[in-house]
Amino acid sequence: MIQQRANMDWMLKDLAEGVPQTRNVVVLSSDGLRMAQYGADNDTADRLAAACAGLQSLAGAVGAELPHSEGRMRLVVIEMDGGFFYLMAAGAGAFLAVLADEGVDAGLMGQRMRDLVIRIGAHLSSPPRHDEQAR
Repeated sequence: MIQQRANMDWMLKDLAEGVPQTRNVVVLSSDGLRMAQYGADNDTADRLAAACAGLQSLAGAVGAELPHSEGRMRLVVIEMDGGFFYLMAAGAGAFLAVLADEGVDAGLMGQRMRDLVIRIGAHLSSPPRHDEQAR
């Protein structure tokens, strides 16, 4: 498990360094646990992962109000003073989050995030935990 996580951290480097103005890249499980990171210290990555869990839940609730939606979140983009936040579904029970400065090329970021999810989506998944695993 530790080896797999180290491999995911390395895989995120391409996204972080390939899109100028990228600050942090985090992969998280749907319950807000950090699975991999690049460009952030552990505390920052954990805070982003926890916040993302709430955002994906809210996005799913809003999506459920659309007539032909199954309520699954695909992408959330938040523009704020100083930058952008992206959250993308990245596999079964996993999400890819990126924090970027305001000068980021939004189109390039979206494309690179999608490419990363397609390329390594199987590695960016978090299978559901069973009761005996949670203990």
